[in-house]
Amino acid sequence: MQRYFLHISYNGKAYHGWQIQNNAISVQSVLNKKISTALQEEIYVVGAGRTDTGVHAEYFMLHFDTNIIPDTDNFIDKINKLLPNDIAAYNLYKVHNKANTRFDAISRTYEYRISRKKNPFLTDLAWYYRFPLDIDLMNKAAQILFEYEDFTSFSKTGTQVKTNNCKIYESEWFRKEPDLLIFKIKADRFLRNMVRAITGTLIDIGRKKININDFRKIIEAKNRSAAGFSVPAHGLFLTDIEYPQHLFKKT
Repeated sequence: MQRYFLHISYNGKAYHGWQIQNNAISVQSVLNKKISTALQEEIYVVGAGRTDTGVHAEYFMLHFDTNIIPDTDNFIDKINKLLPNDIAAYNLYKVHNKANTRFDAISRTYEYRISRKKNPFLTDLAWYYRFPLDIDLMNKAAQILFEYEDFTSFSKTGTQVKTNNCKIYESEWFRKEPDLLIFKIKADRFLRNMVRAITGTLIDIGRKKININDFRKIIEAKNRSAAGFSVPAHGLFLTDIEYPQHLFKKT
């Protein structure tokens, strides 16, 4: 048997997140079905993470085991014909048989996108937020994240994880277009709801509802109820995942 990593992207609007759920359609359930059909065998895919309901992924990686696929280009073409329009496959990689898309990831990068002007073409892909925001102040607060590792205050409660510690590598607000504001954050790992909760709290900074010192106190409280609101899911994108190169086999 050979293990493969498959690079995909998806629009999360129609899905109840990545992970298989009872009585709800998920990205994972669709991929299991379509790849099984393409390969004419029962396939179970494992994803790099669990995106929540409505969250999008411009870059996502999954893995599965099968016999050697002789023509990877043909496989990509076949799977794209089977997949719905809101999921696309791009590249298939041979990897070592113990490689894992979830546990071997070095870092993940997310972007939260805010439309500053009502735009019907961005309704499902950015959160429309018209209120004034102090971007410089939000960036000052975003830099404070580098000073901490425990992000319990931004984690969904009741999750089963060994630690709430994360290492932040990037944290920045910037404008991609005149009316599109983006918060980019990169870390070694993320907690459930972490990016959306951080974004909402930084917006409270931008609205001057809280100050920089308040932001520090929120982090140090290690209590979700101390932090701000969670921004809507449809503005959140997983944009990159990094892996060590030794996982990939030369072809």
